[in-house]
Amino acid sequence: MTVADDIRRRLDTLAPSHLELLDESAMHAGHAGATPGGNTHWRLTIVSAAFEGKPTVARHRMVYDALGELMRHPIHALSISAKSPNEFGG
Repeated sequence: MTVADDIRRRLDTLAPSHLELLDESAMHAGHAGATPGGNTHWRLTIVSAAFEGKPTVARHRMVYDALGELMRHPIHALSISAKSPNEFGG
């Protein structure tokens, strides 16, 4: 299983209706926490009804909790856009 697969599998607990995950590790080559194989710097867009009525900090905490120890290793940086379906649908 790849790191991306593991991230997606763990985020399934939030029942996302939309999920985009981009490995941006190559953009951070030479930066602290970057490794030659990538899988360290990620950009996440996630849409879930579980985020409805929750502030940004609580939404991010839900994502961190779902990812567990991946947030310590191998993930070094994670940019999160967490929206409810109403916010994402416009």
